[in-house]
Amino acid sequence: MLRQISLGTLGLSVGGILTLVGFVAYAADNATLNLVGFFYGFPLLLGGLALKANELKPIPFSQPTPPSVLVLRQQQATVTQNKIRKDVTRYCYGQNAHLDSALSYLGLSPSDDERPVLTGLRETEIDGAYTLILEFDSPSIELSDWQQKQEKMTKYFGPGIKVIIKQLTDSQIELTLITDGQS
Repeated sequence: MLRQISLGTLGLSVGGILTLVGFVAYAADNATLNLVGFFYGFPLLLGGLALKANELKPIPFSQPTPPSVLVLRQQQATVTQNKIRKDVTRYCYGQNAHLDSALSYLGLSPSDDERPVLTGLRETEIDGAYTLILEFDSPSIELSDWQQKQEKMTKYFGPGIKVIIKQLTDSQIELTLITDGQS
């Protein structure tokens, strides 16, 4: 639940309230509340602003996960699949994009402008195996470039995962991570 809460918004809210209380207390000549407002509220407000400026919003599921797939996830999902799912569905701070370091390592992010952008994810079952599908908007990277990196992706995402790359439209790529039972 905490990963679904924006720390930037929380810092702005609490810091704003405490700072406002500090100003009101200053006007009312209440030294104790004045100090609380200024010494706690103002730094929280500034921290909230800094976090909000570097905030990366969670990626939504493009389809609800069926209960049968949730059971499969518990039984078959690899550590890598769980880590990816948890990382991209929470607020992140100080990153340029979700999976930016993975895409750079794989050679699919020549620059910030050309980097594919993760737009959604979904969980499904393929041939009885738990499957995590990552949906990318990739107008600058061709399908052939993705396919050239398929073997490297299979090694990168670890043992127990089979990687399939599919193009939906000119700029939409699906990266499918299927559990193959070898973890």
